[in-house]
This record gives sequence, C-alpha cells and structure tokens, in this order.
Amino acid sequence: MKKGLRVILLALLVCSLFMVAAEAKDYTILVMPKLVGIPYFNASEAGALQAGEDLGVNVIYAGPNQADAAAQVRMIEDYISRGVDAICVAPNDPAALTPVLRRARDRGILVMDWDTPADPSVVEISVHQIDDKVFGEHMWDLLVEAMGTDEGEYAVLTGGLAAANLNTWIDYGLAYAKEAYPNLKLVTERIPTDEKQQEAYRKTLDLLRAYPNLKGIVGVSTPAPIGAAQAVEERGLQDKVAVVGSALPTDSAPYLETGALDVATLWDPGKLGYLTVYLALERLEGREITDGMEVPNVGKITLWDDGRTVIMGPPTDFTAENAHLYDF
Repeated sequence: MKKGLRVILLALLVCSLFMVAAEAKDYTILVMPKLVGIPYFNASEAGALQAGEDLGVNVIYAGPNQADAAAQVRMIEDYISRGVDAICVAPNDPAALTPVLRRARDRGILVMDWDTPADPSVVEISVHQIDDKVFGEHMWDLLVEAMGTDEGEYAVLTGGLAAANLNTWIDYGLAYAKEAYPNLKLVTERIPTDEKQQEAYRKTLDLLRAYPNLKGIVGVSTPAPIGAAQAVEERGLQDKVAVVGSALPTDSAPYLETGALDVATLWDPGKLGYLTVYLALERLEGREITDGMEVPNVGKITLWDDGRTVIMGPPTDFTAENAHLYDF
C-alpha cells in the first residue's frame, strides 16, 4: 500500500510539473524603431536582442525601411494579428499611431514607447533616453561654446517634422536660447532631413549658399550632424561654421578629427534597446518598476512622479579626444 501511495504521489507531482510548464508564458516582445538600417537603430537592435537572449524572451526587432508612420501602422496591425505580448514602438508620427496602438491595448497587448514618445493615453510605459529639457538646453550650450560667441546666425536640422522627441528637444532648445542667448538668430524654421545623412548634407549645402554669414548648425537626429559636417568639410568651412548635435561616436569620429563636427552628444542606444525589453518583461510579469532601480547592463534608472515615464540617464559628449573610446 505504501509503495502504491508513493507511485500515486509521484504521478501527481509529475502531472503538476507538466501543468506549471504548460502555464509558463513564452513572451514575444516587438520592438519597433522609426526605421531600420541606420547606425543608431542598428545599435538599439543589438541591445534589444541581447536582452531577449539574457532574459529568455522572444524579441522581434522590426520597422520600416524609411521613417514612415503609415508603414509602422501596417506592421503593427500585422503583429497584433500574430498575437505578440508587447509592442514597444518609436513612432514617426505619434498621432498617426494612436488608433492602432489603442487596438493593441484593447486586445490585452502591453503597449510601450521608447526613444520617441507616443500618445500618453495609449502607452503603459514611456522609455526616455534622458531628461528632454536638459538635453535640449545642453545642445544649445554646446553650439554657443563651439561658435565661440553667443550671437550670430544659426540653423537647426532635424529628422522628421512629426518626430515628437526631436521636436521636444528643439522646442526646449529654442525657448532656452531666447532667454540665455537672445543675440542668436535662427535663420529659418527647423529643416527636415528624413533621417538621412545625404539629405542633411544636401540641405546644409543649400544653407551655406543661402546664408553666407551662418555661424552654427544644430543637428537633431543622429544622421543630421554627420551630413552637416560632411557639407561643411567639403566647403572648407570648419573654422567658420560650428556643427554640433546628437550623433553616434563611431559615425562622428572622422568629422571630429577634421574639426568639421565640433562635438556630438548622445547616449548608448544599445542600452536603450536593452532597457526597453527589460522593462517590458518586468511589466508583463507584473513586477513593479521603481525609481532608482538597478537594471542589468544599463544602471540605475529614474522614474518620474507619473509612474509611467522612465529616464535612462544623462547624455555623454563625444569629442576628437574621446570618440575612439566608444564602440557604438
């Protein structure tokens, strides 16, 4: 009888283990950039996929080939039908994505944004690289320092006119300049470059022809400062026109060395991709995200009072002296 009882208990234990295994969730997390194929989002992809490997979740990193909101909508609709557990998106146009993200949320899919904010009403977590105000103001300080003066003509290159993160940084920078540097003169409205270095190069050549007294350019979007520096170098204007902006150190290094790019400032996009996947899993598992929590391979994060906005950390400035120390 005792032997028979042990057999029964063992059978029950085996059954319970199978039941737990069946109930265990194999999460699939979609991480969607504005577009694929540029160095910044390539680095983010590497971080996101590494997080998936480290954490044991399936990460799909997919986005359009161009910064196209309509293409993002179509792709998200497809992934909703596939039944992913989380959608983490960097929207090209936040308003355009609101309806499809709301449908995802209504289907029980965790919706987050990263890199670029979406409509706050449809996302549960918003992953920011840095404090937007600090970053915007910092770029204008870098501009004035590189120009060697706080007066004169300058221009702003951006990625896409609908990109919420780029617009936020520029808005903060322009408001700051009015107070801190009132003698700076913006020669024209922010100039879109479609997240393409070649377009930034072409638009900068146009700027240099149209405004011969131009003293500075702020490039907001990682290809923009590189394209601007390329044009300035081609025209031999390194000592006349200062170029600063948000760019990767590996892309920046050649232009930093020649002086065509004065300084680049950014964060590690690989860490941003890693953080996005880590936080998605935390929320899918029902765990609380707290201010100051330590995230592996990222560091301590800041949680704003709204309980939804996560800040990864402060930016890093890249110069001719230190750019070679980084591998992204």
